[in-house]
Amino acid sequence: MKEDLNLIKRGIDELIGEDELISKLKSKKKLIVKAGFDPTAPDLHLGHTVLINKLRHFQQLGHQIIFLIGDFTGMIGDPSGKNKTRPPLDRADIDENAKSYKKQVFKILDPKLTEIRFNSEWSKKLGAEGIIKLASQYNLARMLERDDFNKRYKSNQSIAMHELLYPLIQANDSITLNADIELGGTDQKFNLLVGRDLQRAFDQEPQVVITVPILEGLDGKNKMSKSLDNYVGIDESPNEMFGKIMSISDELMWRWFDLLSFKSSDEIKNLKSEQAKGKNPRDIKIELAKEIIARFHNEKSANDAESNFINQFQKKNTPDDIEEISYKISGDLIPLPNLLKECGMTSSTSEAMRMIQQGAVRIDEQKITDKKYQVLKNTSAIYQVGKRKFKKIIL
Repeated sequence: MKEDLNLIKRGIDELIGEDELISKLKSKKKLIVKAGFDPTAPDLHLGHTVLINKLRHFQQLGHQIIFLIGDFTGMIGDPSGKNKTRPPLDRADIDENAKSYKKQVFKILDPKLTEIRFNSEWSKKLGAEGIIKLASQYNLARMLERDDFNKRYKSNQSIAMHELLYPLIQANDSITLNADIELGGTDQKFNLLVGRDLQRAFDQEPQVVITVPILEGLDGKNKMSKSLDNYVGIDESPNEMFGKIMSISDELMWRWFDLLSFKSSDEIKNLKSEQAKGKNPRDIKIELAKEIIARFHNEKSANDAESNFINQFQKKNTPDDIEEISYKISGDLIPLPNLLKECGMTSSTSEAMRMIQQGAVRIDEQKITDKKYQVLKNTSAIYQVGKRKFKKIIL
């Protein structure tokens, strides 16, 4: 029991209903453990895997895991942490993203021991009568206690009526599945507690709530997010993953070890001790990068990514597999920022100018810092933006 609890508590933020959890574990029954994921984007990133890793822990303990894809709630749009109404997703996008989730999640969870469900299965059947019945069990004052709603209400910002339904529909998932435990990020706490309340209202034993921390992205400040471009996607190439992981700060590295690594607590303590005795944190970060890449690809890919990184960045060599493209210009010269944007090396000319000013742009290994730099027609060179973007451009 103690070992099971230690595994369950590892890396979590909060456990609500610990006595209830102990009682459930003592019953020796297979517990129903659910976590919901709205398919808002086609790719899972390492931030998502903090929660999926915790599902894996319960799976190791022999419990029933339900990976719940919120294809119905995704059309509402989860308002958690949002300071304005979130636009609902298109049905076609939700279906496509859900397919991608199903494929990627089995890189962590055992497909034989995982049940994948879609909450449209029962939510579509609720109808007006079912939604009214749900809504009658919760009051508006409690709903407005929720932090994001409260802030928006006090600052006279819009709260759409459909947003108030989101926690209720999520709670209905727990009722339908008769969940023993529900997992979610810290930003989901209110929704998970609504599930506890409504299970009681429908004469069910309330679910234990476990929240996990929100993983900071590459910048070490903001939540990992594709929209902020501070993420590591689990479907990205090994080289891209390795380079991104090596770019994080030494301080953030230990946070990622705690939330992402499958190493034991004692193994992580030993690594911290080695750093304190003088081991280069870069070498420890390489261990983290290789562990994560081996998990989502394989050990050979992890080893190859390490070799490529050392060759490319520590030995200052350019990669062997540089993409080669031809680009025609109308005149004899083209501004470098325009060329970088047109050839897909930056998302805009303003980003290109910013990268040039920061000294992050090189042509044939020569650093360019003049944002007004012009490139001559009928030339060929290797262009580099940042640490990982290379292209051979022929004009």
